[in-house]
Amino acid sequence: MIKNCVKRKLIITTFALLIFLITLTFPKTEEEINNVTITYTEARPSPIYLLNSEEFVSRTDVSIKSETTIDQAKEIIEILTIDNAKAAYIPNFFSPILPKNTKVLSIDLQETTLKINFNEEFLNIPKGYEEKAIECLVYSLTELENIDGIIIYIDGKILESIPNTEKKLPPLLTRDIGINKVYDLSGLKNVTKTTTYYIAKEEDTSYYIPVTLLENNEKDKVEIIIERLKTNPSIQTNLISYLTANTELTNYEILESEIKLSFSPLLYEGLASQDIEEEVKYSISLSMQDTLNVDNVTFVE
Repeated sequence: MIKNCVKRKLIITTFALLIFLITLTFPKTEEEINNVTITYTEARPSPIYLLNSEEFVSRTDVSIKSETTIDQAKEIIEILTIDNAKAAYIPNFFSPILPKNTKVLSIDLQETTLKINFNEEFLNIPKGYEEKAIECLVYSLTELENIDGIIIYIDGKILESIPNTEKKLPPLLTRDIGINKVYDLSGLKNVTKTTTYYIAKEEDTSYYIPVTLLENNEKDKVEIIIERLKTNPSIQTNLISYLTANTELTNYEILESEIKLSFSPLLYEGLASQDIEEEVKYSISLSMQDTLNVDNVTFVE
């Protein structure tokens, strides 16, 4: 009696298993296939600051897939790290700068401030590259929407100075720290700081190199930027500016978060293509946005 009951249960179990396997292997109906949801995250370009072949901190683009600001920040940090898993994301002629094995222990966004807690490997930046590493990190992350500044922690303690140096850092790091800094000072009075974006080229690739100039100058910052773009850069590199000496800024108006610029028709004098015209506009726009902390730059005819 017991044996027959066991046999019956085995037969029923085997039959049920057979039906289940047939269901798995049998082709789905068209209706079932149409109801399947496929999730696809499209990569989109994001500005990032890396070292170029001449070891200047340079602005280029990478593709990132993350959706939230926190995840985007993590992805950017990973790309900035040497021997990272996303090395293929980095365009030719550029290289990351954060030390190998740098890890994010925690990360938090409070209003517009990103707080990042790194492990101690972050401090192992090669000598001479410490300030460049801070610039790459700050400028890359503040390109993300909703991030105006960052606070760096090492194992829970705020980073108070540039690694391996005695140069002090403010607790909140913003683009006000400057980038590729050049000093032309004769004293401490009338010190003006402007950041100018020059065009650089490697083979067929164009990108931008920002240069922060600290100098004794009483001129208006808008005028200084245009004058810098009309003359040779202060550093020896392959930087380009297509503005000619005849370019004239005829008027400008600074509003709450916008600047309106008016130029003489000579702005595009001698430019060979529409692409170069766009590069000129973009170079001016990036310079004004960084220096004046405005969101929009409008060119008024």
